[in-house]
Amino acid sequence: MSKPAPIQIDRDILLLAYAEARTAYPAECCGWLAGSPEGTVSTVRTCENQQASGNHPTVADRPADTAYVIEGDDLMELNRDLDGDTPPLVIYHSHPNGQAYLSETDRAVATNPPEWGGGPAYPVQQLVVGIDGQRVVESALFAWSDEEDAYIEIARFEGAEV
Repeated sequence: MSKPAPIQIDRDILLLAYAEARTAYPAECCGWLAGSPEGTVSTVRTCENQQASGNHPTVADRPADTAYVIEGDDLMELNRDLDGDTPPLVIYHSHPNGQAYLSETDRAVATNPPEWGGGPAYPVQQLVVGIDGQRVVESALFAWSDEEDAYIEIARFEGAEV
């Protein structure tokens, strides 16, 4: 079985995403990493976690420290930029429990429903940043695997003091 190739994320870009996770803590942060269509990340686009709006598709009643929602102008820009010169390559969010994993809720939201054919909801990879009160513990990158018909972990990154 071959894993999808990870999008190349330079350490300085990771540190920007980590800083966003620190700013949002104890809530989850969210946003996307954009870059060239060839797969080189060049920018971090932060979003406001709109979980408090109550519009989460599966866990609307959870607080912002256990869920995130990208909506409104941020969601419109994400969709518009998919066909642009610097498209979204990775959607990221943080887990304030210090663990970098793609939860069942994360997987459900990132996947089209079976009646739509399944597969990824967006043609991007997923980065989860595990942060706690002291530091970013770790982060992990996930991609859709057609062979597994699911998201799988394809890379893991060292945390940082932020």
